[in-house]
Amino acid sequence: MAPQGLQTVESRHGPEETLSRLEAAIAAKGLTLFAKIDHAAGAAEVGLALRPTVVLLFGNARGGTPLMQAAQTMGIDLPLKMLVWQDETGRTWLSYNLPAWLAERHGAASVAGPVAAMTALLAALADGVAA
Repeated sequence: MAPQGLQTVESRHGPEETLSRLEAAIAAKGLTLFAKIDHAAGAAEVGLALRPTVVLLFGNARGGTPLMQAAQTMGIDLPLKMLVWQDETGRTWLSYNLPAWLAERHGAASVAGPVAAMTALLAALADGVAA
């Protein structure tokens, strides 16, 4: 069962290539890459094994601010995040939070326009990177 509010898309590429493609796509869209968190590297530092698992945090103030103006608690879920991960069979996936779910979670139904724009952006990024 998929976690509520999460969209997952299978990538045709391995984790490193998928991550590289995602970073390039984020830059091409003019978005800011705020952070790259490599969970597998962190696990390795403490002697634990974890398949490739990297989350990128990205976005821009023009897109996220209207959501935080509607519900300031949206700041806990912004900037946008996309996870690149490899499952136990070696398949690579991209996962991200659905903006409508985030808006519902924070009671920000009044921001339908920005939510729709974020939804389209995330879907385009994931589909383009995974293809």
